Amino acid sequence: MVIAVTLIALLLSFIVVGIVSETQKQNTTTDYLLASRNVNPWLTALSAMATGQSGLLFIGQVGFAYTRGVSSIWLTIGWAFGDYLAWCLIFKRLRELSAANAIDTVSSFLGHNVRGSRWIVFVSAIITIAFLGSYAAAQLVAGSKALYAVFGWNYYLGIILGAVIVGIYCFSGGIRASIWTDAVQAIIMIGSLLLLLGVTVVEGGGVGEVWRSLGEIDPALINFNPPNLQLGLLPFIFGWVVAGFGVVGQPHILVRAMAIDSANNMGLARDIKVVCGLITSFSAIGVGLTGRILLPAMLAGGDPELTLPYLALEFLPDILIGLMLAGLFSATMSTADSCILSCSAALTQDLFPGAAHSYKLVQFGTLTVTVIVLAIALTGDDSVFTLVTFSWSALASGLGPLLVVRVLEKPITTPVALTMMLTGIFAALSWNLVLHLSSIVYEVLPAMAAGTLVYFLLPKKQA
Repeated sequence: MVIAVTLIALLLSFIVVGIVSETQKQNTTTDYLLASRNVNPWLTALSAMATGQSGLLFIGQVGFAYTRGVSSIWLTIGWAFGDYLAWCLIFKRLRELSAANAIDTVSSFLGHNVRGSRWIVFVSAIITIAFLGSYAAAQLVAGSKALYAVFGWNYYLGIILGAVIVGIYCFSGGIRASIWTDAVQAIIMIGSLLLLLGVTVVEGGGVGEVWRSLGEIDPALINFNPPNLQLGLLPFIFGWVVAGFGVVGQPHILVRAMAIDSANNMGLARDIKVVCGLITSFSAIGVGLTGRILLPAMLAGGDPELTLPYLALEFLPDILIGLMLAGLFSATMSTADSCILSCSAALTQDLFPGAAHSYKLVQFGTLTVTVIVLAIALTGDDSVFTLVTFSWSALASGLGPLLVVRVLEKPITTPVALTMMLTGIFAALSWNLVLHLSSIVYEVLPAMAAGTLVYFLLPKKQA
């Protein structure tokens, strides 16, 4: 009962924050989609961190560290470096150009001032809805896994609960509600992960004893070189650097750059975001490693992706278990709401532009997308790590290279833009599902390279 009350109280606080944000709204689609481009850099940073890390952090990344050991650190380091480069090189210019041309969505930006741009906008919107929809569904699955571990609830109940909460505050306040709640959720994420890490390290006998115990279980767990790397460590790490740079293809994060109050504040937002992200990522890895010692049975008969909630159940008092669950739900909902709003924007602004200036239709689009995401979550794969990493790679490969070209204001034609998008996605699918090479080099690297190569090989001047 204490766990449930604590969790419910914190979840209700998210709804309250989202509804309170409605007091600041203006009844325009630009306000609903970009908060009138007036978001504080601290809020931008915390929201981008919470949105980017998602249920992958609490569920997928903890489980990955549990099974792979300390070599999982390269995923975090590579990803953070690539993400930092993207914020340095792309995000400020994106904010400047989108504001100067009054562009509210990523798809519209990709097609701006290109002859035949309707096709670019349409295809990129389809890509956004397809893969961000799956991305959002993975977040609902992650939250449901936690509720199953703690309360034994059916997976479907947790998925529906998450969808209802996100739907309420997204409908009420649009992206401002999403960003405000993201900031609160980010703080809870940081605090809850640091708390559990500290407790489990103490339970494991301290840092030195944890390291020794991992080596006794399996020497590979304390080997920084991942096993079976056919191309070696550097290509493996570089693959994750490019994966981090793949944030340039993630509409749900790009819109946060578009919504910041000033392009000159982008550097501050970037630094806050990266520091907070590294704290939570390393904490999640540490929790996974201690979980391998304290909960060894998870590998044999359980689901390693449930390591974090089971650790909380085993070693925390009830009120703090509620906090941990709230932290996990914070991670999932901060991403789910962002994905849903980006899909809603693609649906109402890009696929059906007749609804572009109707505030009510945009709200209705949000509800529609929420129902679609709920359906995907109820019927899809239950592996959070697989769902998130593949959705990220598809978006990075399909939209990323073209976004970079457009931000750099390089010439392009509609056929080249369409070929870049489709080639990137086809390359990602082939690398992952046909060639099965993603364990050697994450598919974002070859797929973004393929999309970029198309740009250099095909003629780019408009007739």
